[in-house]
Formats: sequence, C-alpha cells, structure tokens
Amino acid sequence: MKRRFRINQIVIDPNIRFGKPCIKGTRIAVADILGLLSAGYTVDQIPEQYPGITKRDVLGAIKFAVHLSEQPSHIALEA
Repeated sequence: MKRRFRINQIVIDPNIRFGKPCIKGTRIAVADILGLLSAGYTVDQIPEQYPGITKRDVLGAIKFAVHLSEQPSHIALEA
C-alpha cells in the first residue's frame, strides 16, 4: 500500500536557501529546527526563537524529517 505524504508547512524552492526544505513563508530551514531540537530546545521553545512560526510548523518540520529518514538512502554512513 502506497502512503501519500503531505505536509503543508514545508516547501522546497530552489530560490530559497538553495532549495533546502523550509517552513512555508519563511527562510527557516527544517535543518534549523532540527538543530535547535538537538541542542535541547523544546517544541514549545522554538517558536520563541523564530517569531512568525508556530508549534504546528515545528511539528511539520519534524514530520518531514521523519518521512525522509524512512526513505531508502544511497548514502553510506561511516562507522
């Protein structure tokens, strides 16, 4: 069964941040959100760092990253 994937908060535009996935209507990349999460910020704290985005946007970025991590990859990870 093929699953459809749709996250309205994320856009990929080659003219914005060199085509990195970003929060719609901003230049805030999904990688920026993930970086803050890895630094210990909570989902509720991140919109305080980036006024103009919402908790829903942050959750959309996480959902997008999860979706990407579930896809087959051809990148070899070094041990």
